[in-house]
Amino acid sequence: MTNKTILVIGTFDTKDDELHFLSDVIRNQGGHVLTMDVSVLGDPSQPTDYSKHDVAEEGGSSIQAAIDSGDENHAMQIMAQGASLLVARLYSEGKFDGMLVLGGTMGTDLALDVTSALPLGVPKYIVSTVSFSPLIPAERLAADTQMTLWAGGLYGLNSVCKASLSQAAGAVLGAARAVQKPDPSKPVIGMMSLGTSALKYVIPLKPALEERGFEVAVFHATGMGGRAFESLAWQGAFACVFDFCTQELGNHVNGSNISAGADRLTNAGLNGTPQIVAPGCYDLVDVVGWQPIDGKWDSHLKHEHNRLITSIVLQARETKLVARAHCTQLAGATGPVAMILPEHGLGEWDRVGADLHNPDGLAAFLTELEAQMPKTVNVHRIPCHINDAAFADKALEIFDSWCADGKIKA
Repeated sequence: MTNKTILVIGTFDTKDDELHFLSDVIRNQGGHVLTMDVSVLGDPSQPTDYSKHDVAEEGGSSIQAAIDSGDENHAMQIMAQGASLLVARLYSEGKFDGMLVLGGTMGTDLALDVTSALPLGVPKYIVSTVSFSPLIPAERLAADTQMTLWAGGLYGLNSVCKASLSQAAGAVLGAARAVQKPDPSKPVIGMMSLGTSALKYVIPLKPALEERGFEVAVFHATGMGGRAFESLAWQGAFACVFDFCTQELGNHVNGSNISAGADRLTNAGLNGTPQIVAPGCYDLVDVVGWQPIDGKWDSHLKHEHNRLITSIVLQARETKLVARAHCTQLAGATGPVAMILPEHGLGEWDRVGADLHNPDGLAAFLTELEAQMPKTVNVHRIPCHINDAAFADKALEIFDSWCADGKIKA
């Protein structure tokens, strides 16, 4: 319990007191600390375990090159690249168990790169003046990054910021002690979905896949869930993906800030991971429910899911754009791809008699999808709804055939 080591990273020339405070809290709780300086201009009050020169040189550059650039953004990108590579190497060598990065906007920009250099299961905490801010795009957040708002700490220590810093120090040490890392020996299926009020296939599929010896990780398609899914898909964490809710792609195409990023529906394919795809809830664009809704949606059907999310129903001409986006994203896949297209609806609210029934939008979507689909994608059009048993049966049929012929490694 007392032998976990936390790597503490920050600009020790400007945040020396705060970084030493964090380190002291960790040590006082029985943890060990390694320190890494990502400053450019100044020096720490005492040597760190990994100096700014170590960081810059790890990335193939130097502090002098950062200074000579004459641009603070370029200089910090040099440090971000070096820090990311150094952190990845140190972790692979077993030098630390968890990481904490402190910063304002500069330090946070670097921290987002550094946390992405570590695999799922490594405690990674960012203490930032812009935590939870719209400045931070979803695509830059590693799957299990934890963030704490650095309140009242822009310049110097005080009782307000010590409350935040001490909690973050205790949290990362506690996480390093308690974490149960993924078992790499057990194959994982990554599945995308919404809640079971909208998409119900997870109910039969999860136990069926577990009976076949696979773990099933279900990600919530509300922006951050898709981001985590894509991050892990890029790392090759999945034996196969059941990407059955691509609604975030429609969000991105239509400018919603509830987005998983521009690379949604790409990373499994680029990594060669087998993909079974269905465009669940393709015609819903989620917007922030507590903000004024753009006037361009005035003539559209809407569903107030709760006080956080309002869903806009796309019209036929708009669903064609979403169909083309699916085809573009899947075109780069290097592994097997199957697309299942249920003809009777792709969300529980899109059934005959349901509030958001959208037959014209579905017809336009399916026609455009089939017309534009890359030839590398095997399309399975079936006469059922996505929440019918026939859909889950078809998914398992494809999955079992891929397991049998070696496409999916158990």
